[in-house]
Amino acid sequence: MNNNQSASYQAGQVKGQAEEKGNQLMDKAGQAAQSAQDSAQQAGQQMKAGAQGAADAVKDATGMNK
Repeated sequence: MNNNQSASYQAGQVKGQAEEKGNQLMDKAGQAAQSAQDSAQQAGQQMKAGAQGAADAVKDATGMNK
């Protein structure tokens, strides 16, 4: 290989490695976003359950649940 071919080969290698690293980072970002979404959904469900419990307690205390 001459110098130009060697430089082109190395540039191609670097480009490929950079693309792979970018793909890995995008995968990690997607996983983090999914995890955050799951956590938010779980927190929302817990809040809903707590609010329902509070509403039931008020109904019980006021006799509206009978």
